[in-house]
Amino acid sequence: MSGCTDIRCRLNLYLDNELQGDERVEFEHHLRECQSCRSVAQAEKRFLDTFRSAEPLYIASPELTSRVRSVLHFPDSDTADAAGTSRSLRKHRVIATIAAAALLLLLLPILIWRAREREPRSSASSFALMAADAHLRHIRGQLPLEMMSTEPREVSEWFVNKVDFRVKIPNYQEAPGLEKLYTMEGARLVAYKNDYAAYVAYQMNDHPISLVITSDSVGQTSGGEEIKAKGLVFHYNAIHGLKVLTWSDRGLTYALVSDLEERGQKSCVVCHQDIKEQDFIAPLKPR
Repeated sequence: MSGCTDIRCRLNLYLDNELQGDERVEFEHHLRECQSCRSVAQAEKRFLDTFRSAEPLYIASPELTSRVRSVLHFPDSDTADAAGTSRSLRKHRVIATIAAAALLLLLLPILIWRAREREPRSSASSFALMAADAHLRHIRGQLPLEMMSTEPREVSEWFVNKVDFRVKIPNYQEAPGLEKLYTMEGARLVAYKNDYAAYVAYQMNDHPISLVITSDSVGQTSGGEEIKAKGLVFHYNAIHGLKVLTWSDRGLTYALVSDLEERGQKSCVVCHQDIKEQDFIAPLKPR
């Protein structure tokens, strides 16, 4: 087992005590070492504990029970004759129906809450939603890279004549004395609005990071939390549990997708690792 993606795929198995032996030991070791996965696991466990300990919101009073029985014409006791047996069967069917409806009413708020938690924020731009979807499909193996390279120059050149805008991937790791924090994996094209956008994949400590680029005439940024830094306006959205930053600069629109930190600002080092640019990243950090 390796990487946060595998851990989160097995989270429900772990919480249901279906992971045993070495697999469970390795899973719990990862949770101790990874704050991000540990937070997700704790939140999911809190939800399950709340759900499992839930009690009925209301208990029918004897008076209400009597009124319901009267309306439904329930007798106080069953008779042994055929008519009484038939009425008893009808009574049990009605009770079962009422119980099922009551259970549905009890669970409905929880089910709606869970569904809303899994939906993307409606305020996110279509470009941000596309970038998050591309990121998820890539880490699931549904969106393989079309070229593999760890060299920014090679990736930039690969996009020439494939998209209608210039892609220039920076390489701040070439600066002397800087620790290599991330690894570029490669690139591909992704469809967006009857055109192609540029998709670049990175890895940082087993965390996948996606950078998606298009022309600002095609992709616009909007919605979410607005964050201003160095004259640019970033839009932060949480989509499918991912952190998505979108912004426009010099004719291009960018989306940076990861599960790193609260707003994903740590992933900005793929373009802004130089120590001189830390004041650019600082406004993106949680207050």
